Amino acid sequence: MIFDSKKFARKYALIYTAVLAVLLIVPLVIYVLLLLQIDEAKVKLSLESQSKKIIVSMQRYKNSDKVYHFPRYKEYKVALYNDKYQTIFSTLDFEPSSFTEGFHHTGNRYYYVYPLRDDYYFGASHLLVETTHTSSDIYLFAFSVMIAIVIALFIFSLLLLRNFSAPFEKLNTQLDNFIKDSMHEINTPLSIINVNADLFANRYGENKYLWRIKSASKTLATIYNDMDYLVKQGRVEHKVQVIDFGEFIQNRVDYFQEVANLKNITLDTHIAGGVKYHFSKTKLQRIVDNTISNAIKYSHDNSHVDIMLQEEDGNIIFEVRDHGVGIENVHKIFSRYYRENEAKGGFGIGLNIVKQITDEENILLDVTSTLGMGATFRYAFYKK
Repeated sequence: MIFDSKKFARKYALIYTAVLAVLLIVPLVIYVLLLLQIDEAKVKLSLESQSKKIIVSMQRYKNSDKVYHFPRYKEYKVALYNDKYQTIFSTLDFEPSSFTEGFHHTGNRYYYVYPLRDDYYFGASHLLVETTHTSSDIYLFAFSVMIAIVIALFIFSLLLLRNFSAPFEKLNTQLDNFIKDSMHEINTPLSIINVNADLFANRYGENKYLWRIKSASKTLATIYNDMDYLVKQGRVEHKVQVIDFGEFIQNRVDYFQEVANLKNITLDTHIAGGVKYHFSKTKLQRIVDNTISNAIKYSHDNSHVDIMLQEEDGNIIFEVRDHGVGIENVHKIFSRYYRENEAKGGFGIGLNIVKQITDEENILLDVTSTLGMGATFRYAFYKK
């Protein structure tokens, strides 16, 4: 009954952002890879250029009698090796992993190995030029763009979905108010029917026509209570208290006795006394009422319904067994609005509420059924 537009917008904004971000980030990743390749090519070109400058410097010196001062650079380090890869001159602070001609890099170290003519450059056969380079600017750019894309997409999606959901929220609010007003309007005549039926019975006695009125009003009251529970769900906190299960269930059996009488169904009870448990009366009533009313509704005329309460292995077991048409699709009966027999009436919300409560309260629910022979609902309340 509650439509939270903000929660709806946040949820789907995250989904849309994730989908669109993937679609946009893939091209960004490809672009970054291209930038890294271009950046690496620039480093390679600079190393090649520096190698040629050093070679030109050595060529100019040739065999002069003057002392040759090997060029030194702030950003580059160099080394000369003979044909056995023995060091002739070096400013390196690491040992190269490869002397193969060409471009190499290990981590942030990039170096270029350039072959030399033998016995020409101080007996060196290889020139190595090295520099340290990082692509942090590119990664920072990529990360910044990625964050900007995600934030922009999320804000855009959030605003779009909030505007999109606004009419639905308004419609849901109007529908919710209509249902609450309708529930209030139904409650008043329903109470009048029940009170006057009891007064009439006290004055003139019971008869089958009065039973039908009471049965119909109690069936309607069960549906009303289910709807009231759904309307208040998420808004009202149901108080937990110590409940005498035996007394509570017996009261609900007495309540439905007139409904059972209309079909000449006997409610056989086997209810243990002194069984107490911390639970919500509202939630327990939804479990008990829906289970017993369904058992009566789907039982054959002139049959009986067994209602049992006992303690077993320290746990409380509540069981209702009918002898009626049975259930064809046990796994579907807890789906909201599902009804196996359209002719039996109802909205298909009672057992859905029961399933919600058992899941919330960690109650084990087991349903067994044989077509044409009836069904058994067994609830296990674990003692805390």
